[in-house]
Amino acid sequence: MALVIEGEERIAAPLQKVWEALNDPDVLRQTIPGCQSLEKTSDTEMAATVVLKIGPIKATFNGEVTLKNLNPPHSYTIQGEGKGGIAGFAKGGADVTLTSDGPETTILKYAAKADVGGKIAQLGSRLIESTSKKLAGQFFSSFGEKVGG
Repeated sequence: MALVIEGEERIAAPLQKVWEALNDPDVLRQTIPGCQSLEKTSDTEMAATVVLKIGPIKATFNGEVTLKNLNPPHSYTIQGEGKGGIAGFAKGGADVTLTSDGPETTILKYAAKADVGGKIAQLGSRLIESTSKKLAGQFFSSFGEKVGG
C-alpha cells in the first residue's frame, strides 16, 4: 500500500541553519514522532528505532535512514526502511527542498512516499493514510518549531 504526502513548512531561521538541522541526528531524534534512538553510522546513513501506534497496533520499528541526492544547502532525499516484526514493515522517503524567503526565513517543501506491509497494511488505507499524514505533519511542524525557536 503506497501513499504520497506533500506539504510545506515556513521556518523562522536562515536556510543554512535549517539545512544543518536536517542533517543533525540530535534534532531529528527530537522531532521524529516516536523516535527512540537515531545514531549516525556514516555521513549519509543513520540507524533508527521508532515506536509507532497505528490504530490498535503499536510496533517498534528498527531500520536504516539514508540521505541521497544531496544538494547542500537546498535539497536532499531522505529514505528509510524499518521492520516491525509481526506488525510488518514500513519504508519510504521524502524529497525535501529548502528555499530562502528573506535572510531569516526558510520555506521547507516535502513530498513523501510511504509503503507499508504486513499486519499494518490490513488496517485499511484510510487509517494508514490519515496516520501517515498526521505523523508527517507532526514531524515537520515540530522540526520547524525547534529550528525556528
